[in-house]
This record gives sequence, structure tokens and C-alpha cells, in this order.
Amino acid sequence: MRRPRLIYFPFWAAYVFLYAPILVLVVMSFNSGKSPYVYEGFSLKWFAELAGDDTVRQGLVNTLIVALGATVLSTVLGTLLAVGMARYVRSRLLDALGLLPAVMPDLALAIGLLVFYSAIRMTLGLHSIMLAHVVFGMAFVAAVVRTRLSHADTSLEEASRDLGATPVATFARITLPTLAPGIAAGALLAFTLSIDEFVLAFFTAAPTEPTLPIVIYSMVRFGVTPEINALATLLLAVSFTVVIVAQRMTRLTESFR
Repeated sequence: MRRPRLIYFPFWAAYVFLYAPILVLVVMSFNSGKSPYVYEGFSLKWFAELAGDDTVRQGLVNTLIVALGATVLSTVLGTLLAVGMARYVRSRLLDALGLLPAVMPDLALAIGLLVFYSAIRMTLGLHSIMLAHVVFGMAFVAAVVRTRLSHADTSLEEASRDLGATPVATFARITLPTLAPGIAAGALLAFTLSIDEFVLAFFTAAPTEPTLPIVIYSMVRFGVTPEINALATLLLAVSFTVVIVAQRMTRLTESFR
């Protein structure tokens, strides 16, 4: 029986509602005029002006420092957390606690981290933002790696131990290569989340070391300009690229089932 075409209308309407504003933003970032609402012609001048903005450039550097550091720590800790939950500690309560930062509201997590930093008298800076991003980033990495672990063949690890390999050697030579696609996908996901994260950075950043999302927020408060559209377009390009690569890595992980 052939389905009526009208049944697909809500589906496409939802996609238009989600992506039409993004498409308009991207188009207006190439606008030659100063108005962010009236398209006057194609131009790349706003990207050139963006490259010469010292505030934006410093925010980008801070964001990359935080994102790269948080990705490395999140990947290591998230992988160890996933292996521990899957192989050594079988507890639904501990599983829920390990993955809780991934589903906890950002505002609640940000306030909790700020209170914790104040209690231990930690100064705020890029290090405090990085640690905040690690808290939720490792939960996402653990979820991705845990999925790969649940479908991994444990017979190779058992054979390795039977042949006299130590647990560390077994993990390095057998488990880690098996988990490599999942670890890579989790790392890319953590990197993307760290670049785009605003709430945690806003609460845990020092006033003199803002990340790029905070810089964008301070610029938007005075109105949307073509320069902001150009910056948002660049962030969208990076985010979409990383997410697509992470999705490909996740499919590669699933292909090993």
C-alpha cells in the first residue's frame, strides 16, 4: 500500500524549522553589506575582519587550549571508566553515577563546580574550565567506548592471559586496539562538545581568559553583526565536520560487532 505524501509533511517541516535559521545565518555571513538582515551581495570581507580581531583570536586560542586538554583527559579517563564499569564493577548504580554528568543540566553542573572551586579555594582560569569540561566529556567518552566493549570478543583477552601476558600487556595489545574506533569517536565527540560549551565556561572562567563562546555572547549583547555570522559559520563548519567524522567512527565501531 502506497503511503500518502502528506504523512511526510511534519517530518520535513521539523527539518525546515531546525535548519532554515542556520542556512540564513550562513548565507548572511557572506553578505557584502553591514546589515545582518539585508543581503547586498557576496563578499568574504567579514571573515577577513574576523581574522584581524584580537579579542576573537585570543578567545579562539583559549578555546583550543581548553578543548584539546579536555579531550585528552576525557578520552583517557572515559576509556578507563568504561573498561572498569564493563569488566570489573557490575553495578547499575555506579553505571548511572558514571554517566550522570552527560544527562545532568549544564546549569546545575556549572553551579556545583563553581561552589566546589570556591570551597577548595581554586583560582579560576583555563584550567578550571578544562576540568569542568572533563567532568561531562569523560561521561560521553565512556558511553561510546562502553557500547564498543559490550560487543567486543573477550576470548582474545582470555587467550592472552592464558598465554602468560600480564593484565597491562593484554590491555595494551588486545583491548586497546579493539576499542580504538570507539575511543576515537568519543574523543571527537568530547572535542566538539568542549568547543561549543558555554554554560560551564561562563561559570568557571576568569574574566581575563574568556573562551570563544563567551566572546560571542559578549558581542551578541550589542546586536548581531555580519562578523558574528561569519564566526558562527566557522564554528558550524568545524562542528559539523567533527560530528560527521565521529559518526563515521561510530559506524566503524558497530561494524566490528
